[in-house]
Amino acid sequence: MKMMMLLGVAAFVLCLCGAKASDEVVAVPTEVFNATTAILTCNLTNPSSTVKGHFWAKNNKMIENTQKESSDLHMEYKLEKIDSTTGGIYACTFRTANGELEKTIEVKTLPHVSAPKHSEHSIENDKGVLVCVSHGYPLPTDWTWYKLDDSGKKELNNMTDKYEIKSTPNKTTLYIMDLKIETDVGKYQCLGKNEFGSVEDTIHLRVRSRLAALWPFLGIVVEVIILITVIFIYEKRRKPDEIGDDDDSGAAPLKGDAATNHTDKNIRQRNSN
Repeated sequence: MKMMMLLGVAAFVLCLCGAKASDEVVAVPTEVFNATTAILTCNLTNPSSTVKGHFWAKNNKMIENTQKESSDLHMEYKLEKIDSTTGGIYACTFRTANGELEKTIEVKTLPHVSAPKHSEHSIENDKGVLVCVSHGYPLPTDWTWYKLDDSGKKELNNMTDKYEIKSTPNKTTLYIMDLKIETDVGKYQCLGKNEFGSVEDTIHLRVRSRLAALWPFLGIVVEVIILITVIFIYEKRRKPDEIGDDDDSGAAPLKGDAATNHTDKNIRQRNSN
């Protein structure tokens, strides 16, 4: 019995002596949601080689000013404000002599949904194009478009030839065929939804007549026609008076010349006598 106990103790000691340290990065928390602020922390346990430094990254891109040359086995990153712009996949990375060791932490938020242009202008009978985009984490898993009016909102879909919707996780586009001023002018809403909720944004569509682009040109043409007409009427009214004045002024010198010639003739006749 004693021999068996001694053999068991020896085997246990041999097992401990032969165990190798394993690198492990522990992150706390592993997921963040429904929080306004958070402190992300990581610890490296049982390092098998010397730690040379560490840094934080977001969505596979190093975060500025987080890279440090240090042998610390603990690192942390504080999120002062959590919203759709700060959501993403964060990674803490330790640099060791044997390579890099990392752990990821997911910071999840409601989707960020916005329209690049909140007012769109299109021409009657053309095709209208409305766009909404999203960023953050996670991206929307579902997009929906609505037409807003006084009675509420009407969901739009691809079931008719009037509308066509094309969507990816970070973008959705609504195409409206054969625009009509009477029915298509108004507000449209895009709604993006992920596992934590939904967010929407609104676009105002304005539809102009095809002749709208011609109005400035037609206005200029009308102004030119009016100006030419005024000048023509003015010239037509003033010409008879001016012609009469010219005739009178031209006849006076002729009469004067005749009288002068007659007087000179009489003087020469008297001198000859």
